[in-house]
Amino acid sequence: MDEIHHLPASLTVQYSELLQNCVHPISDGSNISFKHKTIRGKRYWYLYISIGSRRTEHYLGEESTELLDKIDDEKGKWSSNEDDRDLRARLVAMLIGGGMSALGKEEGKVIALLERNGVFLAGAALVGTMAFRAYANMLGVSWPDNIGTQDIDLAADNRYALALPRGKINLGQLILDSGMGFFEVPALGREQPSTSYKIRNRELIVDVLAPMRGRETARPVHLEAFDTYASPLRHLDYLLEEVQPAVLLYGHGIMINVPTPGRFAIHKCVISQKRPAAQAAKSLKDRSQAEQVFTVLLQDRPADITLAHDAAKSQGNKFLDHFDAGLDLLDPAITAAVRDLL
Repeated sequence: MDEIHHLPASLTVQYSELLQNCVHPISDGSNISFKHKTIRGKRYWYLYISIGSRRTEHYLGEESTELLDKIDDEKGKWSSNEDDRDLRARLVAMLIGGGMSALGKEEGKVIALLERNGVFLAGAALVGTMAFRAYANMLGVSWPDNIGTQDIDLAADNRYALALPRGKINLGQLILDSGMGFFEVPALGREQPSTSYKIRNRELIVDVLAPMRGRETARPVHLEAFDTYASPLRHLDYLLEEVQPAVLLYGHGIMINVPTPGRFAIHKCVISQKRPAAQAAKSLKDRSQAEQVFTVLLQDRPADITLAHDAAKSQGNKFLDHFDAGLDLLDPAITAAVRDLL
């Protein structure tokens, strides 16, 4: 494995500042408008929200002083947030200029859409390669390996979803109405709903995942909070039990959730052993990502590995056996150092 480069400490400080500034979502009013209709001499107000090519209408009520004050308050936030947006955009530009990892345009637009519509506030997390990319900035390093595909693996669990005031998020419709050219990837079984979305003539795919519980099955799981279906994945609950915020560098920063790095690395060792022989290249990528994350944690945050392994014991002996088998295939020095912590 090529050498992992640690970025200057000043960038880590700036990243922390950006993270703190991204805690509260910023609305700029770019996809929101208020309009009224006059019916029989009375005014009624409506809120219009544009998502890609789709515009939805929401009735607010008959005009009153209280309602007009609420509308003015919301519009006032758009201008008052301008300084915050500028600060965050400057921090993003400085971090990218300093060598931190940035999102491409298509990836950024999709994940920003998810953030703006409350998907991460509702408990969803990015896993897979997108989480691995987020760890680079979070841990203050530059990964040497090719990060691979543009796949966006979005994971959620009905057990951990939060109840939002505005109710359910129709995740599938949100993606299809984004205006980016997404279509549903047909499921293997024609009678089953799709859990993947692809941009036509592009590499980018959004896969929706959920933990598999009980017997082995490929039947999609319905996610109540997102009113959509997800592909079940064994041991995904281990990742989602403990997530933390991270910021992806695009626009004025995108606040997301990712599993803790220690759990991510252990999970990667496990799934590298569960893939079929036809997916040998993916297994190799799993172990490469696990090895890189372990390398940084051993140097900077060794307790993360110990805590993640303690939590892994609840997954059962087979999970631990797969972890041990995957760990044995990493660089011998990394394997030995990790075992010393367990």
